[in-house]
Amino acid sequence: MAQENNNETASGFLLRNLFKGLLWFAVFITAYILLESYLAETLSHEMNYLANQYVLLFSIFSISEIVFGIIPPEFFMILWQHQGDLTAYIINLSILTLISYAAGVLGYYIGYAFSKTAFFNRVKEKHLTQYENSLKKYGVYLVLVGAVTPVPFSATCMLAGSVRINFKTFLLVCISRIVRFAAYGWMVWSFPSWFNG
Repeated sequence: MAQENNNETASGFLLRNLFKGLLWFAVFITAYILLESYLAETLSHEMNYLANQYVLLFSIFSISEIVFGIIPPEFFMILWQHQGDLTAYIINLSILTLISYAAGVLGYYIGYAFSKTAFFNRVKEKHLTQYENSLKKYGVYLVLVGAVTPVPFSATCMLAGSVRINFKTFLLVCISRIVRFAAYGWMVWSFPSWFNG
């Protein structure tokens, strides 16, 4: 994340990162729409096989969400969208959402419990420094940005815990993570059929 403008408001910070997130998502979903027929012809069997490996996929996603969101949730959404079963898609998306929310809460507790340790300070110095200044400037607003944009959600949650942001406020702000998953999940499900018939 680029160093933000010192005069930038919290809403400007959110909008700038939301725009980046929507731009990234637009590229991602456009690539999928353009490649959908090719994937259906050449990799359909492999995608269906992988989509049915629930324990593996949920485990990978859980680890990813705890370790700063390495794998975009849209990847998992596309696997299940490809199967064409809306009920299963909604159930799986709901599980992803709960995992992500829980990973955020775990991140908060990791930051809260280990903020004074040398290990956490090394992790913070290596991976979280770029977000620490934003946390000082925007407070819990950074968690909102992490919940709805590509800014790593778990990282913002760890920082929130490390500075003891009010836990109830933190939980309320994290509900926006559910809104993000619902919105992106709907777009992943709907857009390919709109554009490819």
